[in-house]
Amino acid sequence: MSTPQPPGAQGQDTPPEGRPQAAGRQRLAAGLWPPRVTRAQLTVAVLLFVLGLGLAVQVRSHSDDSALRGARQEDLVRILDELDNRTQRLEDEKQDLVDQRTGLENSSDQAEEARRQTREKEQQLGILAGTTAAQGPGITLTVQDARHTVEADMLLDTVQELRAAGAEAIQVNGVRVVADTDFTGTGGDIAVDGKAVRPPYRFTAIGRPQDLEPALNIPGGVVQTLEKEQATATVTGSSKVVVDALRPAKQPGYARSSSR
Repeated sequence: MSTPQPPGAQGQDTPPEGRPQAAGRQRLAAGLWPPRVTRAQLTVAVLLFVLGLGLAVQVRSHSDDSALRGARQEDLVRILDELDNRTQRLEDEKQDLVDQRTGLENSSDQAEEARRQTREKEQQLGILAGTTAAQGPGITLTVQDARHTVEADMLLDTVQELRAAGAEAIQVNGVRVVADTDFTGTGGDIAVDGKAVRPPYRFTAIGRPQDLEPALNIPGGVVQTLEKEQATATVTGSSKVVVDALRPAKQPGYARSSSR
């Protein structure tokens, strides 16, 4: 015979309904924190970090080496043309040296051949130094600047572009341009090596017209830049142009020949 239980006594032996869920969450939290990292997991994490760092460095280095990736199309065309022209000039210089060596080796009178080559070299150096007149194929660039918007640096950029395209002799409004030529002043009041020049500016350059003319007319080049300044530029190629402006030969003040 069972003894009757007091009301509510049966509920005292059974936990409330929410208590098992709370206990389960506590056990789950205790299992997750503090985290238990095994040695194998730590090794894999370090390897993944090193791999990711290496990939990031490689991508950054590749981006730095690809500086031309963001260049404009006209800039890339100009750079490619300049590289092609420089390569061709180096090949021509190499061939000239080979021909000189062959001439010395095959000449019956090597002393006379050496003197002939020396005279030719003297003429070449005179052209580069501006002490000798020159003629040959080339171009004439005429820049009309009625508004006086063309600055000295634009004329200098024109000379640099002609040189990069292979011009061997240049003069501007009767002034010979050499390695140390300077352009100063502002629009309408520009001096070349201290000599005043007035528009229209006339460039005469000796070189291959098929190299010089495209170099000036490429997109973003000299002609387009001048036109943006409301000037007009006209390029004319010719089988013969004359560069006859001369510069006096200067004796170096400090440099001396090191040959003995």
